[in-house]
Amino acid sequence: MPWKNQGGGGPWGSGPKGPWGSGPQSVGPRPPDLEDLLRRGQDRLQQLLPGGYFSGIGIAIILLAVAAIWLMSGFYRVQSEELGVVLRFGKYVRDAQPGLNYHLPFPIEQVLLPKALRVSTLSIGMTLIDDPARRGRTMRDVPEESLMLTGDENIVDVDFTVLWRIKPKGVADYLFNIQNPEGTVKAVAESAMREVIGKSNIQPILTGARTANELAVQELMQKTLDGYGSGILVQQVQMQKVDPPAQVIDSFRDVQAARADLERLQNEAQTYANRVVPDAKGRAAQILQVAEGYKQQAVAEAKGQSARFLKVYDEYKKAPDVTRQRIYLETMERILGSSEKLVYDGGGSSSGQSIVPYLPLSELTPRRPPAPTTGQPQQPSGATR
Repeated sequence: MPWKNQGGGGPWGSGPKGPWGSGPQSVGPRPPDLEDLLRRGQDRLQQLLPGGYFSGIGIAIILLAVAAIWLMSGFYRVQSEELGVVLRFGKYVRDAQPGLNYHLPFPIEQVLLPKALRVSTLSIGMTLIDDPARRGRTMRDVPEESLMLTGDENIVDVDFTVLWRIKPKGVADYLFNIQNPEGTVKAVAESAMREVIGKSNIQPILTGARTANELAVQELMQKTLDGYGSGILVQQVQMQKVDPPAQVIDSFRDVQAARADLERLQNEAQTYANRVVPDAKGRAAQILQVAEGYKQQAVAEAKGQSARFLKVYDEYKKAPDVTRQRIYLETMERILGSSEKLVYDGGGSSSGQSIVPYLPLSELTPRRPPAPTTGQPQQPSGATR
């Protein structure tokens, strides 16, 4: 007997039962039947399309809907740090600025969205690794990238960072001329740094040549990347750590400390010299000026005395007696004018006194300072004639 005549439920009886008794029990709402949903959707679509699915109008409406959906697929959005590159059948056509844009739908046109406005950071000689102990990421040195040979055959450990981005008008070159942009930038940066370090001695690298080396590496990197046609702009090169190898770093630090002490002592000595030498030069200039003034004064006085003597001599030849008496009186006036005097008459008297008292006018009136005369000896104060 056919199964459909056995009361329903299949060969094992009526109801949703299996061969071992009761069938699965349904708990809660039953999920919708997919076939039922498709059947209902077809019925509604058939009601909307006049003449059914396969009529001319129905096919046209379906094609129009598909075409509208296909055309709408050409809208796309470019984010703030992106720059759209539109390709038509795989060939570069134009750039698209950030915002909502449109291109012909695939497969006619397609768009690439590189991070052209973002500044990327690339570290060389160091890398970030996960550190479970600190529950984060820590920096680890990469000696095979950072150890470099200097021009004076020393080894130096250099860790540096490169900041780069895509050129505003070089997006097409960036996408089509190089295959691995980050790897290319890293290889060029390491090569440029090794070349610059290899041309320098270790001491300037460790002390004052950091900025010059950074600029030299940046220029060399940019020249190399432009030669590749990469469309990459190197914005900055930053040297993070420049040290000797770990095995000899303590000795290098001792040498640097000794050189710092040497420079400090030299600066202190130069400061002392700058203070003492101008003082000594000033004193020497003062002495020279005083001597020059004395020289000019002595010469002028000598010339004056000689001129006066010649004039007196001329007068002496004219009147010897009068001139001799005048010279004698002027000399005595000059000598006795500033000394204390006692008058002695030169003879005896009946009272036995040969000293004549006098009124000390010089002590009652202010004494005039004597006029200095070069070549004439001055009598000491209190001399008695």
